[in-house]
This record gives sequence, C-alpha cells and structure tokens, in this order.
Amino acid sequence: MSDLLLVRHGETEWSANGRHTGLTDVPLTPNGVEEAISLAPYFRDRRPDLVLTSPLRRAVVTAELAGLSGGVPDPDLCEWDYGGYEGVTTAEIQRTRPSWSLWTDGVPPGDAEHPGESADQVGARADRALARVAPVLRADGGGAVVVAHGHFLRVLTARYLGLPPADGRLFLLRTGTVSVLSTEHGLPVIAGWNTHP
Repeated sequence: MSDLLLVRHGETEWSANGRHTGLTDVPLTPNGVEEAISLAPYFRDRRPDLVLTSPLRRAVVTAELAGLSGGVPDPDLCEWDYGGYEGVTTAEIQRTRPSWSLWTDGVPPGDAEHPGESADQVGARADRALARVAPVLRADGGGAVVVAHGHFLRVLTARYLGLPPADGRLFLLRTGTVSVLSTEHGLPVIAGWNTHP
C-alpha cells in the first residue's frame, strides 16, 4: 500500500496570530511563502499519483510553490468552518468560556457564509476525502498528497487511524510541514509527523 502525504499550508497572518482561519481566504505571509518553497526539495523526486488541495488559496499556492503541479481542488479539504469564531483566537474565546475547546465544545453559528461545523461534520468530509484517495493508495504506486489545513488534517489523521474526529486534538500540526500516513502489517500508522524537510 502507498503512503498518504499530508502538507499543511504555509504560515498566514491569521495562523501566526492564532486566529481561527476557516473559510476566510487569507494569503501566505512572506514566511509562509518561504515555508512552502522549502518543501520543494522533498517533492522533487517524488511522483505522486494524486495531488488534492483545498480550494483555498493558501493551500493551492503552497502546493504550487512546493512543486506539486496538477493539484485537484477538493471542497471537502477546506478548513473547519469556525462559524461565529471565525477570525477569533482561543484566548479571546476563553475570556467568556474559560474551559472552551474546539474539539469538545464546537462553535456557535456565524453568518450565512460561516454557519459553523461540528467535529463530526468535519470528520464526514475527511472520510469522503479518504475514500477518494483509497484506490490510489491500494494501487501501491506513487501514493497521494493532500495539501490542506491544520485542524482538517488533524481530523483526517484521526479518521485514517480509525479514531473519532475529536481525537484530532492529539496531533499538533505546524504550518509548512509534511506528515506521512502509512501502513504496517496491514494496519494504519503515522510514519512521519510534523516534519520540515
């Protein structure tokens, strides 16, 4: 079975400031551009059979700068819809909800463009994405690459391992990194995590 490579997009102003950045289409910072470019040597000699990207520009640009041409935008790979917490930091939220956690408490609805999602809804999107890459992984060829967002990729990892979506909380994921999901003895494993080539 082939590997599934996960790439978190490069830094944005909002990710650097800890603001929840769901569907707001913010660009990479100059540092985020450098993070994405620094991934190119890692992918230079790899020939993935499938590259999927979130349609949000921070992911698409990261894929391009990393040398992953031909990426197919997939709306299921968008970041968690943070609803009424879009653009708000955890510290700001915890001023009125001291024990709040995205993973267990969710988000309040926002406006029409940000209705919000639960962990299970994000997990359903991750399951659909995993179903799309499964035939490529079973083909034992060049594998697949998914370029997306921190919370979404953490949920996708939990689902790949057979865990509930909220267990994505266990996997810290930094910007501009590559992680590798693989198998050992037919079982799903993390073969590399949060690496910066």
